[in-house]
Amino acid sequence: MTGFPTSADIYLEMDGRKVAVVQSYSARAEKSSKSVEAFGESEPVAAIEGQKKYTVELTRLYATDSAVSDGINFYDLADFSLVICKPDRRVIYSGCQWSVLQEEGQLNAMVAEHITLVASKRIETAV
Repeated sequence: MTGFPTSADIYLEMDGRKVAVVQSYSARAEKSSKSVEAFGESEPVAAIEGQKKYTVELTRLYATDSAVSDGINFYDLADFSLVICKPDRRVIYSGCQWSVLQEEGQLNAMVAEHITLVASKRIETAV
């Protein structure tokens, strides 16, 4: 694979099955790190790593034909994964739950315009 990811390379997966392809994404990672202060010191003496939080915003999701025929809809998605295939690695956000879902209606189309999801884990694997 060469170049930038396409919608075929960014998708939602549930129980090992691709349930939707994604046009684009924006990912944000946060950590709740804390400073350790010591009496008499003017600056912190250390920083302690805190828990990580992964928030990903997805744009234009299309349900796969098999997901539609199985009756899966975006509102029922829980504990799914987001897979992003890059030229040199694969990024997987797992344990995902959606927090915001925005859709625009078109006749006979299973399309969600924007989904914000929170993931419990992020891993990278070499391709």
